[in-house]
Amino acid sequence: MVIVKATQDSEAGVMPSEQLLTEMGKYNEELVKAGIMLAGEGLHPSSKGARVQFSGTNRTVIDGPFTETKELIAGYWLWQVQSIEEAIDWVKRCPNPMPGDSEIEIRPVFEADDFGEALTPELREQEERIRERTEKLTQR
Repeated sequence: MVIVKATQDSEAGVMPSEQLLTEMGKYNEELVKAGIMLAGEGLHPSSKGARVQFSGTNRTVIDGPFTETKELIAGYWLWQVQSIEEAIDWVKRCPNPMPGDSEIEIRPVFEADDFGEALTPELREQEERIRERTEKLTQR
């Protein structure tokens, strides 16, 4: 997963320019043509979001905005690449996603084999059913 970190501008709701949207569109087309991009979206500022905190069986809802901009996400891509190095190479080609300084974080997504024996055959079957259903939803 490639995570675009939020900035003060993105949290203030400053929308990207036409030039940036054009550059990102071209970049996304390159990712799709290379067979890498599975998904990608920008996110509204945290003022339009909420958090749910868990403590045992208790749930507490906290409405945005959230104050620590450096911990927030402004957008993401889900890529299928062979290595972290390949992801880094692609991120280096990305247009700067924000006016001014910005940061993109890369994090591997867990795969079924990463869970070892804890992911029983029954849980693997359930995971496959869920994955098939979500793929059908995204094809609509």
